[in-house]
Amino acid sequence: MECLQVGRLIYLLSLTIAGFEAQHRSTPLYDEPYRPQYHFSPRQNWTNDPNGLVYFEGEYHLFFQFNPLRDEWGHMSWGHAVSRDLLHWRELPVALPEENGIMIFTGSTVIDQRNTSGFCTGKKPCLIAVYTGYAPPKGSKSGLQTQNLAFSNDRGRTWTKYEHNPVLNLNLADFRDPKVFWSDQAACWVMLVSLPNDHKVAFYRSPDLKHWNHVSDFGPAGATGGQWECPELFELPVDGSRAKTRWVLKVGLNPGGLQGGSGEQYFIGSFDGARFVNDNPSSLTLWTDYGKDCYCALTLNGLPRNQPQVMIGWMNNWQCAAAVPTHPWRGQMTIPRKLSLRTTIEGVRLVEQPIKSLQALRSQSIVLTNQSIEELNRNLSEGDVAKGRAFELDSTISLGRAEEVGWKLLTADGSYLVVGYNQRNEKVFVDRTHAGVTAFSKDFPARTAATLPLHGDSLRLEILVDRCSVEIFAQGGRVTITDLVFPLADARGIRMYLKGGQPGPVSVNVSNFRSVYSIP
Repeated sequence: MECLQVGRLIYLLSLTIAGFEAQHRSTPLYDEPYRPQYHFSPRQNWTNDPNGLVYFEGEYHLFFQFNPLRDEWGHMSWGHAVSRDLLHWRELPVALPEENGIMIFTGSTVIDQRNTSGFCTGKKPCLIAVYTGYAPPKGSKSGLQTQNLAFSNDRGRTWTKYEHNPVLNLNLADFRDPKVFWSDQAACWVMLVSLPNDHKVAFYRSPDLKHWNHVSDFGPAGATGGQWECPELFELPVDGSRAKTRWVLKVGLNPGGLQGGSGEQYFIGSFDGARFVNDNPSSLTLWTDYGKDCYCALTLNGLPRNQPQVMIGWMNNWQCAAAVPTHPWRGQMTIPRKLSLRTTIEGVRLVEQPIKSLQALRSQSIVLTNQSIEELNRNLSEGDVAKGRAFELDSTISLGRAEEVGWKLLTADGSYLVVGYNQRNEKVFVDRTHAGVTAFSKDFPARTAATLPLHGDSLRLEILVDRCSVEIFAQGGRVTITDLVFPLADARGIRMYLKGGQPGPVSVNVSNFRSVYSIP
């Protein structure tokens, strides 16, 4: 027993030293070749799922799956960063460390306004984390996943784990990723948590976050080719009307994603505080993102009522995550995305758009309107605006008789990334097979695509490029494609391309983005 206690103290000390060194050593430049300049990534080491996203007392909190010791999966803990605008993040020491052999898996953070838990001191609300604790297999004993609590009374700076954890234990090896929120309709806390191998989301309710009762299950439905993970549930207005709302149930899938590896689907329906009912046939699969690299996307608890819901995902894929050529970190987050529901010919669908505050990072810009492709490419080749590696390209193209149009980005020496649209098959796509470094994984070279009927002649593509990533928001966010890309060092060019027929006029706005880091 004494040896175990000494071992535990040594491990906790190592975490403390690692966090202290990361905070107080000379500040890294954050200018490594593939370091994103306006997406969150940790200073160093491994990260995967975002966790416990919450807005509290003027700060956005991003917790994230984190290995404090190295740049590979293991010793999972909750890293922590805070921001005032969802773009400029300040990384804090580890919030919830692995301890006593229990890793800290994905979960939620809630604001206990009424002190239902009894954890809050004084008259102010406190933050409570609800997370999956994971005890790995040991000898003949299988692994165990349970739901647990930790609380903070100092705005999330320090945390105390509940002494009577776990609060929910089904004695299962796979039972994880609780999403928790307060339901005014049910006047209690609601938890949804995944039963990965059953392709189900289980719903529980509690008056105090400590005692939970099972009330319903959802699933199987939609895609079931892999384990279900990272469930998420939120309510949105339809077509901007608060009088008409629907609920969105999002479920991660690994493997079995549309493009291979990990991916995410969503269901639209109703929720009465206990049961989710799908509006669509159970056979219909709707995907949140049509790229390879957006997973375990979560929304923020605690947002002001007049603020649109926002979602952040892990920008990676379990097929390749351990091999991506970044250093001294591995893993980053997507741009925060504003969510809405829009009625389309196909039905009510989820729409994702970059948050508006991203526009504040624009520096140099070039605006070209109603130009031919020849004029456009000539103007883009001049000056420095279209030669950055962290930029936004917003284009509107009148397709005319063109069979395929699009953009070749990050071009150099026969290397390029393609973002295009084929009018014949009505697909928008990203092709990274020729985009620099691809050989580190057989699953990385890929062409990802989504069906996108335009119902007209005009194609709008909003493209965000940030050194090692591209995010496409087509037709105002009706389709989103997120892919990592690792271009050559001198890959900076932008050109429009054409296949078959002639398009009409093209308008484009290209803006370089300032870094959110202070780089000399």
